[in-house]
Amino acid sequence: MRAWIVAFFCAAALVVALAGVVTAQQGPLNTSGDTVAKKKPTGDTTDPNAPPDGGTLPKIPSEYKKEKTDLRTLQTFKTDVDTVTVDVAVLDKNGRFIPGIQKSSFRILEDNVPQQVSGYNVGEAPMTVSMVIEFSNKFQQLYGATWFQTLQLAWGFASTLKPEDYVAVVAYDIKPEILSDFTTNRAETQEALHRLTIPAWSEANLFDAVTDTADRMSAIEGRKAILLISSGVDTFSKLTFDKTRKNLQEAGVPIYAIGLMQMLRIMNEGRMSGMQEMTFLQADNQMRTFATETGGQAFFPRFQGEYGSIFQQIHEALRNQYVLTYVSSNKAHDGTYRKIKVQLVDHDGNPVAMKDEKGKPMKYSVVAKSGYKAPRAVE
Repeated sequence: MRAWIVAFFCAAALVVALAGVVTAQQGPLNTSGDTVAKKKPTGDTTDPNAPPDGGTLPKIPSEYKKEKTDLRTLQTFKTDVDTVTVDVAVLDKNGRFIPGIQKSSFRILEDNVPQQVSGYNVGEAPMTVSMVIEFSNKFQQLYGATWFQTLQLAWGFASTLKPEDYVAVVAYDIKPEILSDFTTNRAETQEALHRLTIPAWSEANLFDAVTDTADRMSAIEGRKAILLISSGVDTFSKLTFDKTRKNLQEAGVPIYAIGLMQMLRIMNEGRMSGMQEMTFLQADNQMRTFATETGGQAFFPRFQGEYGSIFQQIHEALRNQYVLTYVSSNKAHDGTYRKIKVQLVDHDGNPVAMKDEKGKPMKYSVVAKSGYKAPRAVE
């Protein structure tokens, strides 16, 4: 009986002790305790390797010792090889890509000096395209004809892209705004295009917008281009037309321009003043100049039925290209702009005469960038 009582009190004491432990582990502590990282004791008499004075242990020596190097003893390397890459599209009179042209048929002139073509490649590749869209209240009032035309062109081109193509959307009025960065996610592109609803400013600074976009794309490798959907009218950009031309030539990004309001201008020819007509003619010339000098194309559709063929020509020109490379014979690293001209010649150096399927002479055009900026010498 006494043993049973002793066991009972022992069990009760054990339960009370466990309850105390559980209670101590629940909820926040009201008193401060030890920190997570404790300071290392200064003396450890149990460690035979501890310093006798109770100080800290010496640092472990690093296996890598940084030594001073005499730069005058190092070998220097210098290269004078400047490889230039030129994307070339050979198109017929309908803008269709002409395949099957051999390497020996291409001749490249740099500042009128023939160059030796060292690299040759042809094929299809994914595109990297930036859609630069004018969206201002100057011409694109809500639910107006130009407003509808802009959205039809933007949505229409986006729907023709392949899954592996990268596309960015940039809208501009008084300044450019990146609505979506380069992506293959079509949901992001659609979301960006949905933002083109109500124009805000009544200015359209074309020069600043297209130059800024070309500068951002200049370092991108592969097949890239700017799809410019614009009236071509510039209000008061910081850059001039000549400065914009120079910047676009140096950036080396082809521009495929689609001019707006062609049909409206035809319908209002008798109502526009001479100054207005001159403004639009100058706008078309600016779009055409940007496209030609960068190796792109310019289109001025009058009807919606032309949009499909325009998109097809842009895809063929970008995906199907002859990629030519050569080592420049001009070894000067002076940072000057050098003009490029690509020709199709036969073995005697005469222009190639092409014929269509019926054996009749066929007109063709060679589309390539007009030049590049030479590198500068590294000091």
